[in-house]
Amino acid sequence: MSEVLADDLTLIVEAAHEAGALALSLRDQGLSVDYKPGDSPVTNADLATDALLKARLRAARPDYGWLSEESADDPARLSARRLFVVDPIDGTRAFAKGEPFWTVCVAVVEAGRPIAGVVFAPQLGETYAAAAGAGATLNGDPIKASTTAPDFGPPQPQPVEEYGWRVESRPIPITLSDTVYVQYARRLSDVRATANLVKLFLAFGVLGGAALSLLAGLATSRRAMAPIAELTAAARHIAQTRDPTTQLPHPEAEDEVGELAGTLESMLASLGQARDDAEAALKRQREFVADASHELRTPLTSIRANVELLERAGDLPPAERDAILTSVRGQLEDLTILVGDLVDLARPGERAVEPPEDVRLDELVDDAVQRARRHAPGTPFALAAEPCVVSGSRARLARAVGNLLDNAVKWSPAGEPVEVTVREGEVTVRDHGPGIAAADLPHVFDRFYRAPAARGLPGSGLGLAIVKQVAEGHGGSVVAERPADGGARLRLALPVSRSS
Repeated sequence: MSEVLADDLTLIVEAAHEAGALALSLRDQGLSVDYKPGDSPVTNADLATDALLKARLRAARPDYGWLSEESADDPARLSARRLFVVDPIDGTRAFAKGEPFWTVCVAVVEAGRPIAGVVFAPQLGETYAAAAGAGATLNGDPIKASTTAPDFGPPQPQPVEEYGWRVESRPIPITLSDTVYVQYARRLSDVRATANLVKLFLAFGVLGGAALSLLAGLATSRRAMAPIAELTAAARHIAQTRDPTTQLPHPEAEDEVGELAGTLESMLASLGQARDDAEAALKRQREFVADASHELRTPLTSIRANVELLERAGDLPPAERDAILTSVRGQLEDLTILVGDLVDLARPGERAVEPPEDVRLDELVDDAVQRARRHAPGTPFALAAEPCVVSGSRARLARAVGNLLDNAVKWSPAGEPVEVTVREGEVTVRDHGPGIAAADLPHVFDRFYRAPAARGLPGSGLGLAIVKQVAEGHGGSVVAERPADGGARLRLALPVSRSS
């Protein structure tokens, strides 16, 4: 290689490096992009590097011609012995995007043949240089052809596979009449190894993804079914123990399972309440049977004793015999009343099957007072009644009012009046007897309850209990009061009928 050619190669390499540095600096500052005919982009860096190369190279070689992609063509270049051929930025699109795949290209052409050239890739740090008769270098190191490369045959217009290589051929014009071909080859084993590795990764990815999906599905389903499993276990425990008070687990999420748990808990609460009600009813029934047996035992024993006496003493004087018979009849009447009271108390739902009717409460109380006057002629009654109508069973209401009057007569001193008032569905019965002791007041409406002061008086302790049952069966209430001036006052309150 001649000294002049070596100087030209050094010159274009240095100029290419300066142009690359200028292009990077301008890109960092921000590019302005325009488009040439054919929609080819051109930036301010293209123009600036072209101007730098032209000034640098023409100053050093003023007799050389100039041909650049970014400069207007000067016909004077045709008369020059040597010519600079320049592409200031080859790969403007990649350069503008910030990609590294662009170069600064400068060549020296003599008589239509390139004798020196440089391709500089600034971002890759690669400088390819060559000169006629001196070979090519990469960053100063010689580039040599492989001595073991196989013969790929003549160039082909399409990629071909030869001897386990994939070969592509590219034509490079040297002059108008001369063209050289560059062949690129890559081992198919490398490509296939990469493809197999990709297949392996895909297979493991698919299998691993399927396994992870399966595990995630199992975990999700197990978590979703956990509340149902807990409810099932709780239901099995309830079935074994028959204990509706067992606390059910409550899921954290407010979904269908949570709603089911709430519904089951409500059902168990209802069942528990029903069981408690049934047990309470059974307990009351047992107590009622025990109390009834106790109350029936006394009159039955007395009647049996009198009958046995009559059987053994057939020669009794007529007066004694009549006295015994009179006692038996009285005891039978008491027993009949007691049995009737027991039947009334044992059928609390009787009113539910009786068709209700409108009853003039004032008239019903007036009839009850008239009967009480006949049964207790020594007790005066004072009645103050206002017309009012209630709905219910006439017979049961009459029985309740009669029991209130019987209770007042039993406790009223001789000659003291029993005051009866009827107003707006309420019947008030007031006596002037000893009154109700404070300790007895909460129990006067209990079945078979008899105050200590009443133990020597006739009665079974069921009268006021029947009054309470009738009142509640008609949607009303009954209360006992202790007036400040003595005696007792009982109030029976009933709902007034709409037709009143």
